[in-house]
Amino acid sequence: MDIKKILVPLAVVVASAVAYRAYGWAGVAAALTVLVFWMLLNVTRVMQVLKRAAKRPVGYVESAVMLNAKLKPGMSLMHVVAMTRSLGLRHSDKDAQPEIYSWSDAGESRVECTFAVGKLTRHALFRPETSA
Repeated sequence: MDIKKILVPLAVVVASAVAYRAYGWAGVAAALTVLVFWMLLNVTRVMQVLKRAAKRPVGYVESAVMLNAKLKPGMSLMHVVAMTRSLGLRHSDKDAQPEIYSWSDAGESRVECTFAVGKLTRHALFRPETSA
């Protein structure tokens, strides 16, 4: 179970209680206003990332090698989509864990990323065969 699912609501309740104790109902209103503002900032960020990704082909990235160099375990799927400005090509079943996505470039190099609960666990670069 993700600890954030417990800590975030608990922090909201504690902040509301502290605001009420210090400033009464005006403090609760201020605390909830800050919470709604924070949520709107996050929704705006997600919408901007998805708007940029909608303008590019699914699974396309300018350079798969550069993407592979920038990836680090623990990155969120939203962060990777923001970096590539493209939705990844899904290779796993819908709602299956782990999720596997790939991005490829014009030279047919491909980066395959595995996400568990929305966080990058591993990634691999695949290059096309060269005939010598």
